[in-house]
Amino acid sequence: MTKSPETGRIPRVQIRLVIMQVLVFSMLCTLGGRLWYLQIRNGGEYYDEAKSNHVQRVVQPAVRGSILDARGVALADNETRLVVSASRTALMKMKDKGKGVLTRLAGVLDMTPQEVMQKVRVCDSKTPPPCWNGSPYQPIPVTAEATTQQALQIRERPEEYPGITAEPTAVRRYPAPGGARTAQALGYLSPVTDEEIQKAKDTDSPHLRSDQVGRSGIERTYDKYLRGKAEVTSYEVDNLGRVMGQTKSDRGVAGSTLVTSIDARVQAVAEYELQQAMKTVRLETDNITGRKYEADSGAVVVMEAKTGRVVAMASQPDYDPNAWVGGISGKDYARLTSKSSNYPLLNRAIQGQAPAGSIFKVVSASAAVRAGYPFDSKYNCSSSYNMGGRSFANFESKGHGPITLGEALKFSCNTVFYALGHKEWQRDGGLKPKKDAHDWFYRTAHEFGLGAETGIDLPNEVSGRIPDRQWKKNFWKANKDAWCKQGKKGGTYVEQIAYENCLEGNQLKAFDSINFAIGQGDVLVTPIQMATAYAAISNGGTLFDPTIGKAVISPDGKRVEVIKPTPHGRLPVDAKTLGDLDKGLRMVVEPGGTAAWRFVGWPLDKVPLRAKTGTAQVYGKQTTSWLATYTDDFVIVMTISQGGTGSGASGPAVRNIYNAMYGFDMEGNYDADRALLPKPEAKLPAVQPDGSIVAPEIKPYVPPSPEESEPPALAGPPAARPAGHD
Repeated sequence: MTKSPETGRIPRVQIRLVIMQVLVFSMLCTLGGRLWYLQIRNGGEYYDEAKSNHVQRVVQPAVRGSILDARGVALADNETRLVVSASRTALMKMKDKGKGVLTRLAGVLDMTPQEVMQKVRVCDSKTPPPCWNGSPYQPIPVTAEATTQQALQIRERPEEYPGITAEPTAVRRYPAPGGARTAQALGYLSPVTDEEIQKAKDTDSPHLRSDQVGRSGIERTYDKYLRGKAEVTSYEVDNLGRVMGQTKSDRGVAGSTLVTSIDARVQAVAEYELQQAMKTVRLETDNITGRKYEADSGAVVVMEAKTGRVVAMASQPDYDPNAWVGGISGKDYARLTSKSSNYPLLNRAIQGQAPAGSIFKVVSASAAVRAGYPFDSKYNCSSSYNMGGRSFANFESKGHGPITLGEALKFSCNTVFYALGHKEWQRDGGLKPKKDAHDWFYRTAHEFGLGAETGIDLPNEVSGRIPDRQWKKNFWKANKDAWCKQGKKGGTYVEQIAYENCLEGNQLKAFDSINFAIGQGDVLVTPIQMATAYAAISNGGTLFDPTIGKAVISPDGKRVEVIKPTPHGRLPVDAKTLGDLDKGLRMVVEPGGTAAWRFVGWPLDKVPLRAKTGTAQVYGKQTTSWLATYTDDFVIVMTISQGGTGSGASGPAVRNIYNAMYGFDMEGNYDADRALLPKPEAKLPAVQPDGSIVAPEIKPYVPPSPEESEPPALAGPPAARPAGHD
C-alpha cells in the first residue's frame, strides 16, 4: 500500500479496497465454515433428512378384527364399501379453500354443501362435532355409502374433483343379528387423534394416522387386539413426485377376533322385552301423582351366576352404532348427545345410578345376622315405624305381624328393616359414634361390592354410593359453604333444610340409617353391581369381575387366549346365612310373595327361581322399578327409571326372558326347540383351518302374543288382576 507523493497519505480508494477484501474474505471463511458444518460435521444427519423428504409412505389400514357372540355370530365385522374421501391438504391449496369442489361433490353425493364441509373441517376447542378429529394430513372420509355410479362419476372426471378419491375400503359394520344391536356394550370407532399418536408412540401398539380406534364399549377395551397392524410401503420419489423405487415394506396383520360371552339370541330378547316393558308401563297411571309413568330409561343384565360372564346387556334408550361408521352426521350427533333424547350413548347397565329400594334388603338381612340378630327369629312387621315423632310407613301401609327375616324378604316388609337399622345406629353411639362402632349395615354393603366399581371390562363404569359416616363428612365439607349461604332459620322448607345441613350435615342421623336399611336415602347402585351381588348369593358367595370378553383368537386361528373369570372377593356371610337368604328369596316367587303373581306357572321343581322386588323412591321423580332374580345358572336384574313397582313394571319382561332361555311357556310346559340357553355356553366356537369361524343361523326373536304372555291366574280383564307390588 503506497502513500500519495503529494500528501504523504494512503489514498481512500485503497483503504476501501482493503476493507472490501477483508469483508469478502470473512464472508468466504464464514461460508466455508458453514459448508463444512453442513456437509462434514452434520452431513449424515441432513442427508438422511433430505432423503426422507423424497420418501412417500402408502398406508393400507389393517382389517379390524370381528367381535363375535359366544356361538360365533358376528356382533361387529367389516364389509367392503365405496368410500369417498377428501384430501384437506389439497383443498387448502386452492384459492377458495376447496369450497367449489366440495359443493360439486355434494351434488354428486346427494348431500348439502354444509354437510360435506362439516365432514372435512378439523375438530378443535372452537369447532363442535360433527367434524374430523383425526389427522388433517390424511384423506378424510366424506361418506362410506357411495353408490357405484357416484364413484365412477368422481373417478372419470378428476379435473372437476381434485383432491377427491373414491375407493373400495373395508368399513366397520354392526349387523344386529336377530335384532340384537348391543349398542352400548359394543361401542363405536372414530379416527385417532394427534395426541393419541404421540402418547402411543413408544408403546408396543403405536398408532398410524389412518387408524380408527375404539371410543367406548368393548371396541375401546379390546382395541389393541382388534386394531391389527397396517401395511406400510415406502417409495423413493424425485422432486417431481415420480416413483424411483421401493425402499421398504412392512407387512400388515389383520386384527384378532374377540369372542364374547354375549349370546345374540338372548341379547335380542332382552332388548325387546326391556323396550316393550317401558312402552307398556307408560300406559299405566302413577297412583301417587295421577300422571302416566314416564319410564324414561332402563337397563337389564343377564349374567352367568358361576362365572360373572355377561350373557346379555341392554340399555334404553339405545341407538344404532352404524351411525358412527364413515363419520357421524350433525343430526345424528345432536340426537345422541341431547337431553331431549335422554343421552342414548349412556350404558345404564354400568352408568345408570339409582337408589336400590328393596332389592337392597339382602344386604340388610346379612348385616342384621352379622350384628347378632338370628335369621329365623321373629321381628314385628307393623304397618309403620315411629321414631322421634316421625312415622315411616310400610309399603302400602300393610302389616304382617311377627315374621322371620326370610318372610321379611318375601313380603318386602320395610318396618322390620327400619327397626334393625335404627337399633344398630343406636348401638354404635348414634350422633356420637363409639370408637369401635361396628357400622354393620354400611360395612356389609361395602363388602357386597357396593360403592365401588365391579371391574367389568367396559370403560367408564361408575361406582355408585354407600353413604356411610365418612361419606357424610366428605359431602358436608364439599357443600357446607353453599348450605350456610342459602340456609335460613325459619325460612322456606329448602332454606330450613340448608340451614340444618350447614350446622349438622356431617352427622349420620337416625333417619339416615333407617332409610339406608331399605336401600333408600343417599344410596346409589348400578344394575351391574346388583347383578354381581345376586350372582354371589347364587354361586355360594364368590364375587366375580363381570366380563364380556371371553377369548381373543389370532387372525390365523392358531392362537387362542382365553379370558378366564376373575374373582375379586367373597360375601361377608357364612354358608348358613347364604342358604337362609336363598330360601327367603325363593319365597318371593311362591304364593304370597311380592313377585308370585308374575311367576305363576313357573316350574319351580325343575328350575328353582329366586327373586327380590324393589320400588325405589327418587326425589322429584316417579318411583324406579327394580327386579333382581336368579336360578342356579343365571342372574337377571332389570330396572326401569320412573317405571313404578318392581314386579309390576319389570316382572313380565324378566319372566319372558327366562321363558325364552329355558324353553318354557307361561304354564310351565317345556319345549326343547324353543330353549335358547338352558345352560351357560361352555365351549368356544370352532375355528376353521383358515382361521375363520362358521356362525350358526340366528332367527329374530318372536315375542309371545298378549294371551301367551300372561300367567294363567291373570287371564281376564285388567280389573281382575292384582295391583302392583314392591
